[in-house]
Amino acid sequence: MSADAIDATIAESVASLLPRARTELAELVAFRSVADAAQFPKSECDAAAAWCADTLRAEGFEDVQVFDTPDGTASVYGYLPGPAGSRTVVLYAHYDVQPPLDEDAWLTPPFELTEREDGRWYARGAADCKGGFIMHLLALRALRANGGVPVGIKMILEGSEEQGTGGLERYAEAHPELLTADAIVIGDSGNFREGLPTVTATLRGMTMLRIGIETLESNLHSGQFGGAAPDALAALIRVLDSLRAEDGSTTVDGLEAEQTWEGLGYPEADFRSDAKVLDGVGLIGSGAVADRIWARPAVTVVGIDCPPVLGATPSVQAAARALISLRVPPGQDARKATELLTAHLRAHTPWGARVTVEQVGEGQPFRAELGSPAYAAMADAMRVAYPGQEMQAAGMGGSIPLCNTLATLYPEAEILLIGLSEPKARIHAANESVSPEELERLSVTEALFLRNYAAG
Repeated sequence: MSADAIDATIAESVASLLPRARTELAELVAFRSVADAAQFPKSECDAAAAWCADTLRAEGFEDVQVFDTPDGTASVYGYLPGPAGSRTVVLYAHYDVQPPLDEDAWLTPPFELTEREDGRWYARGAADCKGGFIMHLLALRALRANGGVPVGIKMILEGSEEQGTGGLERYAEAHPELLTADAIVIGDSGNFREGLPTVTATLRGMTMLRIGIETLESNLHSGQFGGAAPDALAALIRVLDSLRAEDGSTTVDGLEAEQTWEGLGYPEADFRSDAKVLDGVGLIGSGAVADRIWARPAVTVVGIDCPPVLGATPSVQAAARALISLRVPPGQDARKATELLTAHLRAHTPWGARVTVEQVGEGQPFRAELGSPAYAAMADAMRVAYPGQEMQAAGMGGSIPLCNTLATLYPEAEILLIGLSEPKARIHAANESVSPEELERLSVTEALFLRNYAAG
């Protein structure tokens, strides 16, 4: 059978398997697997991990394990042997998800896979990254239906990627033999745009800090004491405001913030549409959009503890705290960025207020080597799965801390990043979704990549 005929039969196999994939994705997204016991029971993550492990066993994987990692979560591993002398490829996804945030903002239940009129499948984790696991399964099933899987496969499913607590990273460092491979496919990124085949060339790293400010022994009546009593919430607001310039650019003392992106551009009009920026509201920062989201540091205040408006009393606040995320671009060290951000927060705390800064997560930035044989195999696969399109390379503003750990542990392994999180997926937001067409095309892509890579 010719290569073109094999390509066609793999595509047909994936298409025929898509209804099964939808059923499985519906089962998997039903687990409320947020890796934070303060928000959802740990049993939800345990059940999701068990489901993944059972699925691997049913697919013929050997040595299937659900193992505890140092951050108190669990990862799932399984090995599918390949032909004698064949290469080994790691396929990665994560089964933990972001919390659904404001469930009232969801048009359909966040943990119930729902197809809407636009044809997309909506649920938390549908794209990020339970759909990534389903993508891997579809690719392997299509290969099995067309002569077999031509490489050894190590499947690894992380249980705390969204929390950034590094459980799998620490485990891999202590057990480096676990994920040794010739290539590693991280199924946790996405195409630059739906229908445009894209590999992720860079990832920003991340540091997450919790800042607490105290000024008084207890809250005070604002009429009796306001005007002289130091307000902890006002102090916190001043500190947070110091993290941005007038145009909204990130300003952390000593942290470089003028880097530029060389590669696929991101037109401002497209970004405004993707980000759903309200009419008349300007973007923040300076330089090209791609510079701002892929090549430069970016600070975000992701949460503040303060009295809600409803039920608030006229009081001077004695204490306040916030959670701050700093995205760190390639070329900068996340640990150094953490030190600079910590020093900045302390230096800009006004009125002699007591301040504490605690790090709660960290991951280093990542840069892929696009000139490798694995990327040539991926480019060929994408050319077939997306007729008329060539593989593009883009950055991703988010972080996958495991990538740098893998690059350090296995310097000879080629690391590729693909996935289902294109802009319409709205990952981390209400109404996250996955395009079934993208799931189908990327599953074909991965199957063809594994075939090409085995033959290379």
